[in-house]
Amino acid sequence: MKRQLPPHVYLKKGVLYFQRRGWDTTRIAAKPHTPEFAREYAILLGGSKPVYAGQATFTALVVSYVKSHKYTDLAPRTKTDYSAVLEWVKEKLGPLPVDKMQRKDVIRAQTANAATVRFANYIVQVIRILMEHAIDQGWRIDNPAKKVALLKSGRAPREAWPRDMVEAYRATATGRALLVFELCIGTGQRIGDVLRMGWADMDGDGINVRQGKTGARLWVPLTPRLRAVLASTARIGLTLCAWGPAGKPTHYRTAADMVMAVRVEIGAEAYDLHGLRYTAAAELAAAGCSDELIMSVTGHRTKAMVERYSGPERQKTRAKLAQETRK
Repeated sequence: MKRQLPPHVYLKKGVLYFQRRGWDTTRIAAKPHTPEFAREYAILLGGSKPVYAGQATFTALVVSYVKSHKYTDLAPRTKTDYSAVLEWVKEKLGPLPVDKMQRKDVIRAQTANAATVRFANYIVQVIRILMEHAIDQGWRIDNPAKKVALLKSGRAPREAWPRDMVEAYRATATGRALLVFELCIGTGQRIGDVLRMGWADMDGDGINVRQGKTGARLWVPLTPRLRAVLASTARIGLTLCAWGPAGKPTHYRTAADMVMAVRVEIGAEAYDLHGLRYTAAAELAAAGCSDELIMSVTGHRTKAMVERYSGPERQKTRAKLAQETRK
């Protein structure tokens, strides 16, 4: 087997390792003779100066992780989400040795940032990823962030817009405020992806979408209502929601403010832009769509997320059926 492997790669007890004099031994996750193996091997060969004992700090770990395919292969949105925590790690933990971190240290870091629950939980999640990378690098043998419980926000769970609020919004909104709303509810996509949709993405009766968070590519058919709104929208720029003589893209803050103005007018302050993604999934569930069909529109990767988005509407539908059966 060794003769079939490239230099510095060895098979030990069924596991491949990259071993080079003066460098830390690194486990190779990919199977030999695959494109993934070739890419991982190239990264290891082209790595920076090896890290020696005493140099395996959190700063070095972040630098190593950012250069790895585990980071470079992430979707742009995910990289953006991780970057704030990676900077926090370098600032707060930078010179500290990676192999000395304990579970209590992870919990302490989370607790210190508990005022911002989302960021506190992201610290745990990103440190968990960094520790896995540290194990791959041979810098430690365990992951102290594994199974550390995430904090609960204490906020009421996000809900789909109720039917009366959807109709009230449609009866009140005009222009871009209505267009943004119909794109969100009609395609079931996140607002960031909606605002990036362009006229060039239109394909017959649907629109091609590349999700910024997951990198997933979808083709989503247009609903009759969305088709009608798009037909009345002037093509003044590259994006569907462009505005002004120069056709400038609409940014998130502008879109959120436009929608909020209508929400205040109709008394829908409790229902936000992301709730429209829930609404799309709920409408599909109410129409009897399976998890797979809903996922084909929204782009969710797991049935657990589909259940989270469509569960309440499904419960209502089933309850109605159950009560009808009683009659």
